[in-house]
Amino acid sequence: MKKSFFGCWPTMITPFTDDNKIDYRAVKKLTEWFIAMGCDGIFAVCQSSEMFFLSEQEKLDLARAVKDAAAGRVKVIASGHTADDLSRQVDELGRMAEIGTDAVVLVSNRLAKQNEGEDVFLKNFDTILRQLPQVVFGLYECPYPYLRLLTTEFLADCGAQKKLVFLKDVSCALDIQKKRVNAVRGTELALFNANTATLLDSFIAGYDGYSGVMGNFHIDIYKWLYTHYLEQPEPAREVSDFLTLAAIGEIRAYPVNAKFYHRLTGVPMGIQTRSKNTELLNENARHEIESLIRMEKILRKRLGLQDSLNTRIF
Repeated sequence: MKKSFFGCWPTMITPFTDDNKIDYRAVKKLTEWFIAMGCDGIFAVCQSSEMFFLSEQEKLDLARAVKDAAAGRVKVIASGHTADDLSRQVDELGRMAEIGTDAVVLVSNRLAKQNEGEDVFLKNFDTILRQLPQVVFGLYECPYPYLRLLTTEFLADCGAQKKLVFLKDVSCALDIQKKRVNAVRGTELALFNANTATLLDSFIAGYDGYSGVMGNFHIDIYKWLYTHYLEQPEPAREVSDFLTLAAIGEIRAYPVNAKFYHRLTGVPMGIQTRSKNTELLNENARHEIESLIRMEKILRKRLGLQDSLNTRIF
């Protein structure tokens, strides 16, 4: 069945000015870039957005800025679910819902501490849904500050009871992904894979989309894979291999390297972050991004895609 959430969604980075404020001019330009490159939606105010390092007001303002810039052309979802205290979580989720995003995304590790069991998680989840009955919710297995994977039984219940419309899966395990497909089959709960290495096989198994950090670099190539993997299986596997190797760059200097990438490809922004030291972007890391851009250029030409906007290093 065709679900209302599908396709390829970048987890949006947050540009900052030299004085460490959100650069809303760059936010607007980045939103336009994502849409021009064919994204189906944007996940704003997430870990890639450095949401654990933003004030509550900044998170709300950022979500509103992305929603306004998108202007209904693509769906926009947002999290900002970072508080430890449950009552504060309800408040921040309710305020985010007032922005009018297409869904508000819960973070699985906020619903129970690392040493707490499934009973605490379920109790807190039900409390949030009961106190915010009109809110459309997604859920994200955010790996920071720790990874809490969801059970198949929980997802089956959420699908059957229409409690969630979106899951960002961070299991990175195809056997888990296949079980999740079966658990939510026939429901409106859309499964999005954050992991590139298993992405193609998860599409084949029945996943509804991709939402991951490398969408900040080449969301159009992910979109090609999503669109063509069935009728062009051999080229799709080759594209998948490229994307998998390119994704190694995530562990190098992300999100600093993503901001550097956009400086080179036509979306002016600084490389400042609140979560990482910009010195991670050393000479080798810069050369790696330049090499990535050259390889993207070759692949885009082969796939019949437009080149990334205004690339300046050639």
